[in-house]
Amino acid sequence: MQLARVIETSAAVAATRARTAKVALLAATLREAAGYADPARLVEVVADYLAGTLPQRTVGVGWRGLRALPDPAEEPSLGVLEVDDALTRLRSVAGAGSAAVRAGAVRELFGRATAEEQRWLVGLITGELRQGASDGVLLPAVAQAAEVPESLVRRAVMLAGFPGPVASAALLEGEEALEAVRLEVGRPLRPMLAGSAPDVASAVDGTREVAVDAKLDGIRLQAHVDRGVTPPVRLFTRSLEEITDRLPEVVEALLALPATRAVLDGEVIALRPDGRPEAFQVTGARTASSLDPAELARTTPVTTYLFDLLHLDGTDLVDEPATMRWAALDALAPALTVERVVTADPAEAEAFSRRVLDAGHEGVIVKDPTAPYAAGRRGAGWVKVKPRRTADLVVTGVEWGSGRRSGWLSNIHLAARDPETGELVMVGKTFKGMTDAILQWQTERFLALETGRDGIVVTVRPEQVVEIAYDGVQTSRRYPGGIALRFARVLRYRDDKGPDEADTLTMLRT
Repeated sequence: MQLARVIETSAAVAATRARTAKVALLAATLREAAGYADPARLVEVVADYLAGTLPQRTVGVGWRGLRALPDPAEEPSLGVLEVDDALTRLRSVAGAGSAAVRAGAVRELFGRATAEEQRWLVGLITGELRQGASDGVLLPAVAQAAEVPESLVRRAVMLAGFPGPVASAALLEGEEALEAVRLEVGRPLRPMLAGSAPDVASAVDGTREVAVDAKLDGIRLQAHVDRGVTPPVRLFTRSLEEITDRLPEVVEALLALPATRAVLDGEVIALRPDGRPEAFQVTGARTASSLDPAELARTTPVTTYLFDLLHLDGTDLVDEPATMRWAALDALAPALTVERVVTADPAEAEAFSRRVLDAGHEGVIVKDPTAPYAAGRRGAGWVKVKPRRTADLVVTGVEWGSGRRSGWLSNIHLAARDPETGELVMVGKTFKGMTDAILQWQTERFLALETGRDGIVVTVRPEQVVEIAYDGVQTSRRYPGGIALRFARVLRYRDDKGPDEADTLTMLRT
């Protein structure tokens, strides 16, 4: 199958707003892939590509390595599996002279790609592929293409972590193959996610007992322990990226547990000498730094906290109620278990939340003690409560949307004032929190303020103030202000404020 065929489908999916039409387009392409030679691998790769993800997860090339590309080919000739093979080879490049070898491999691959294929591949490799199909359309498409129940597809993806292998099993082997998918120690599954509530009272109504966990602002970590293989511990992030070699002190802590095989869910965080958390970027740097991990473990150690146990010595626990999982975790790792209170009293839950916040942490997560581990989903089983930080910022640019947002200006560029010069300095972007009404309004508003265009970006006169909620601030080399907002989302547009009343960089840093 040609890569151009996948890109054609991807573009068609982006161009339609109807969910059923998106599903039908994806299903047709998956069925087509199943008809080629080596269908198992091809379906897997096509499904991942349509989802906007790399089967290799990372290939060692970022924006910098993709800035200077060769002239594009005139006609498409790249096959899907050819591209997958090239990216696998690219990922394996290491050692002395690897930068030059990697650059040559990029030139070779991109030199065979058309201009459209080059743009698409850049988005795929950098994780910025806007028309990647989400689970909401890809998983129903797999079910439709394979003529199997969607519930089976969803559970299989939950346990397998990624849709590619599940799509291949569904189309080529059917229901029995999906029913056979189980949690495997060493293979990451999707993490359970939390819904949100504005305050503790909204999450703890006093009618039933709940667990209230401290919410830490660290790195979500899924740990797989298997003493019968090498390495005996593997660590995966929320996005299922493996980071085992970057956290040797975490590996050491897990090897001290009295378990032969286990899968645990938790968080790691860097703490100050007084026990309060470091800024998030200090913790985050532990997985991004190129320095010696052993030296970083000595100078900037992270502390391991566990809050769930999904497998223990041959027994899967994902479908068991949380109370059973927590009891097993408490017996296995009492010194590593996150702080938790179990109560039906909103006042007690609120008092615990205040104590957690006073200790410098993010907030709390309210959990249903009867709930199974719903991997990969948000729901009522877990509800996070954390104080909301807000800022009034100025919109300096907007990007045209894709997919359901095609034809609307969507992703807004956010700027704060430099308190010394008064100039506006970019501190982030967001497309979160926008209703259709907001999208329609801001498209009209910002086109009226347009001063120029560069690709999908429309620059605008810096006149419109927007109130943004965000979870925190971290240092950033990407933006000129040296900081970036974490999880920014739109609350409302402020017509009652002018850009001279926008918040400053100093306000955001405090």
